[in-house]
Amino acid sequence: MLNKKLSGLLIAAVMVACGNTAVWAQDKNLPKDLYIASSIPDSLKQDAHKVIRYSLHEMKVSGPGKLVEKEHSIITILDEKAEDAATLYLPYDRKYSSVNSAQMLVFDAQGKLIKKYGKSDMYDRSAADGFSVITDSRFMVVQHSVASYPITIETYYEMNQNSYLDLSQWRIQPPETAVQNAIYKISVVPGVHFRYKNKNTAIKPVKETEGQYEVYTWQVKNLKTAEPEDDAPAWTVAPRIVFAADKFEYFGMEGDFSSWQNFGKWQSVLNTDVCNLSPQRTEEVKQLTANLKTDPEKARFLYNYMQKNMRYVSIQLGVGGLKPFPASFVDQKKYGDCKALSNYMKALLQAAGIRSHYAIINAGANGEPADVDFPASPFNHVILCIPFKNDTTWLECTSNTTAYGKLGAFTENRRALIVTEDGGKLVNTPKSTGADNQFNSLVQVKLDADGGATAKVKILSTGGYRDLYVDQLPTISQDKQKEYLLRSLNFKQPSFFDFKEAADSAGIKEVNFDLEYDVFAEVSAGSKKFYRPRVFDLWRMTVPVVEKRRSDFYFEHPMQKTCITVISLPEGFEAESVPENVMLKFSYGTYEANYKYDNAKNEVVSTVKFNLNNHVIPAAKYNEMQQYMDKITSAQNKKLIIHKKA
Repeated sequence: MLNKKLSGLLIAAVMVACGNTAVWAQDKNLPKDLYIASSIPDSLKQDAHKVIRYSLHEMKVSGPGKLVEKEHSIITILDEKAEDAATLYLPYDRKYSSVNSAQMLVFDAQGKLIKKYGKSDMYDRSAADGFSVITDSRFMVVQHSVASYPITIETYYEMNQNSYLDLSQWRIQPPETAVQNAIYKISVVPGVHFRYKNKNTAIKPVKETEGQYEVYTWQVKNLKTAEPEDDAPAWTVAPRIVFAADKFEYFGMEGDFSSWQNFGKWQSVLNTDVCNLSPQRTEEVKQLTANLKTDPEKARFLYNYMQKNMRYVSIQLGVGGLKPFPASFVDQKKYGDCKALSNYMKALLQAAGIRSHYAIINAGANGEPADVDFPASPFNHVILCIPFKNDTTWLECTSNTTAYGKLGAFTENRRALIVTEDGGKLVNTPKSTGADNQFNSLVQVKLDADGGATAKVKILSTGGYRDLYVDQLPTISQDKQKEYLLRSLNFKQPSFFDFKEAADSAGIKEVNFDLEYDVFAEVSAGSKKFYRPRVFDLWRMTVPVVEKRRSDFYFEHPMQKTCITVISLPEGFEAESVPENVMLKFSYGTYEANYKYDNAKNEVVSTVKFNLNNHVIPAAKYNEMQQYMDKITSAQNKKLIIHKKA
């Protein structure tokens, strides 16, 4: 992943821990009741886990890559769900940033000072984590162990920065947080050409001039906690203001962010000397692909070659974690991060005479796309784009299992910045369809006369469902896998469950389950037995009733799901009634269930289909979706009834 800790002045991470920010040199005479929990207005405490009593953040930009950042915040933590606010976390880089001063004060509910932490009390550590195992970045941190609530945390810090890409953003109101008073102030010299853009807010700054600086000040007061809505990405609803400067300097390299094209030129210069394989390896690549007739065939072969021979390791070294390691390094060491592996794949293609583009993107399911009208640095990942004559192919180079030409929910359906010979260009990555994300199952159930059953389940999956079985489940224990599958698919609890791996080819993953049930019948009454006519539910999600949905509802991807279940009745029994056929529709999908009793074979065959045509459901259609899903639940509760033959 790309290193963004320094590119945005490190503000985002600080605000997660500390709320919004400020300068304490200007506000020593704050009212004492800001430290007393009982003085918080009841309207602000409602539904809040913490309250930002006071926050003042100042950033002074004196030139490209030159700034001082200060903060003073007072936050009352109301319960354990907000305990992270008792942490002061300051990321930095020894060469390009420094922590000048830092302090955290802790007050009890009555406003009495009970603990003081200074800079010397903070741990200073490498920022290596589960992804970034090699990194230049560091952080200083101190955390107070909270014994009782409410408690008030006051934090101060000052940092010098000698490097930035953009100026990050002000997250005005974190989730489940009320804001009593928050101020954000930016002072900039005109030469950097400062810009800002509102997201999900309409507040405006007061603009002044102080000496050589243009000063922008935003302020908010008495913001009540907004109840969060499920399945709405934060970027679509959270109020914030994003900041950038056309002129920047990052790790000693000056650049121009006035347009996406200019930023792409800067990245292109950064990549100039890294797309290099040795002459010997270049010749070997040519020989490997010599018998393949078309460029797409060669690209597929080389992609599979890279997947088999290279592995992903996150490396945050060099120019802020933005410059890829040379292709020759990856070729020798057999590992790299997203930048290095994408660059390596580009070098392989180049050796085979195929043009491709390094592509920077913001990854993550339903991640925020780059803003066409506001060049900044929202990126955290790199993929590769191959502009074939009649088609454009995208490659995820960090995965050893992703199918050729498939991106998945991690990077699909958003804007990527491709780095071309002429600079940067924003282009859209593909949007998957339901046909790209299929879950197809065949279930064979044999009932016995005592109410038990055995079942065999075969699942063929593609797209997001394949990712589950290929990438996610193998990372947990077999017991956890079984537990997840039983819960997520709502299997009737079996007495025996065997999960079997099977083929994975051409982007289709097969898995098989064998199940045994001592009791499969839901109810037995005399000669009759009542069954749920399936071993799992094809769709089990419901959503709550709301008076008015405010934001769009997001699934990870569109989907097509089918399940054919063949239930063999025990000898001496016959079907008395099967569930009625059902066809349900809503604006973005359908659900269909058909049941048929074959008297000659003494079998009940059900065919169930669920289609979701669009993964984003407009807020105006939420109630329609809610009713539709409730109807699916009702339809799936219908029973199969069998009885002994006369």
